[in-house]
Amino acid sequence: MASPSRARLHAAWRERIGPVWKSRLAAGGGAVGVGLFAWAFAAAADSAQSLFSRLVQTWPYAPLIVTPTVFVLLAWATRRYVPAAKGSGIPQIIAAARLVENGRTGGLVALRTGAFKTFATLGALLVGGSVGREGPTVQVGASIMVAAHRLLRVPVNAAVIIAGGAAGVAAAFNTPIAGVAFALEELASAYEQRLTLLVMAAVVIAGLVPLSLAGDYVYFGVVSDAIPGLRALPAALVCGVVGGLAGGLFSRVSLLLLAPTSVLGRRPMLTALICGVVIAGIGVLTGLTWGTGYDAAKTLVEGQAQPLWFAPAKFVSTLASSLSGAPGGVFAPSLSVGAGVGGLLADLFPDESRSAIVLLGMIAYFVGVVRAPLTAVVIISEMTANRQMILPLFAAAVIADVAAGLICKQRLYHGLAANLSRPPKAEIGQHSDG
Repeated sequence: MASPSRARLHAAWRERIGPVWKSRLAAGGGAVGVGLFAWAFAAAADSAQSLFSRLVQTWPYAPLIVTPTVFVLLAWATRRYVPAAKGSGIPQIIAAARLVENGRTGGLVALRTGAFKTFATLGALLVGGSVGREGPTVQVGASIMVAAHRLLRVPVNAAVIIAGGAAGVAAAFNTPIAGVAFALEELASAYEQRLTLLVMAAVVIAGLVPLSLAGDYVYFGVVSDAIPGLRALPAALVCGVVGGLAGGLFSRVSLLLLAPTSVLGRRPMLTALICGVVIAGIGVLTGLTWGTGYDAAKTLVEGQAQPLWFAPAKFVSTLASSLSGAPGGVFAPSLSVGAGVGGLLADLFPDESRSAIVLLGMIAYFVGVVRAPLTAVVIISEMTANRQMILPLFAAAVIADVAAGLICKQRLYHGLAANLSRPPKAEIGQHSDG
């Protein structure tokens, strides 16, 4: 029979130490799960785009039928069965972090939502949709983290959701520091929340898992080109203004047309059909706007040229994909559009490195869309292993943020999150096409 002192010590351990280790186990296990998912999702996304490329090579005009049809099916299934999976995924995390304080998340971070989001995003990529996997990885990452905590009966709060989302960013891009910056700048800024060690640990662990599985890699490859000192300011100014205005325009149109009361909201299936036709038409005509746009962006980052119409064509294709109602992110396509913007502006600075101008255009447009300058600087720096361009990139990012604010006062993800702050159940049953 245990002595009273031993019984008291055991009780104290259960009361104090036990919950601490359960919380750490939930955070660590969830982060590992996020990393494994991000690695598998990235491989599946690449395979989906590869299969679509083979389809186009064999039947060049097949997307004119296949793409609109699948987008209508994806929009219908999302609206009918899992409305919380619509769109990027980042607004859902911002909304869930707000809602969880009232004891509910409206299915925004449910595993069922994450599973559907995963397969629907792959479906969109499989038919050439201009969508990215990074936003969906953020939402699924939060879902995995929440599930790990619930499995071990650890309370779920906003920090848990943010940690999962930030871990998704780190694992998706292989950019751990960017995951922390994204948590601080984009996710946590939605409300008053003091971030804890949970966020940092989850980001680091999730970032290391794909690294150990896929090896050390730089998203766009190592880019050493730079513009020295004050010589970079004119290019940063021009790229910041043009990219910021263009990104702000994307956000303004998206928020206007994705509002629940907009005409697109009243005709969801017709909208999905039209968007699918636009995506397919532009893709067939150009051959460059399918999928994330990674290959085209990488070509530009390496200093090669793309047609002048690439940036506007990718802009429209990405906007149509976003408005369609199908799941899919805008991170990677926005980087691709930004690279195109930089390629357009590079001719204005013939004496400077083309690659460096492309990076400035990329960060400017990206900031114009997401309005997160610090995150953008860290992401671009980590994705290119380029430390020499940090100051010019930061200058372009700040200018772009100001320029985008002139076009669109409200930040894209936070504006979309405001539409999700009520329970998604309110949308179930509203499935008519108008």
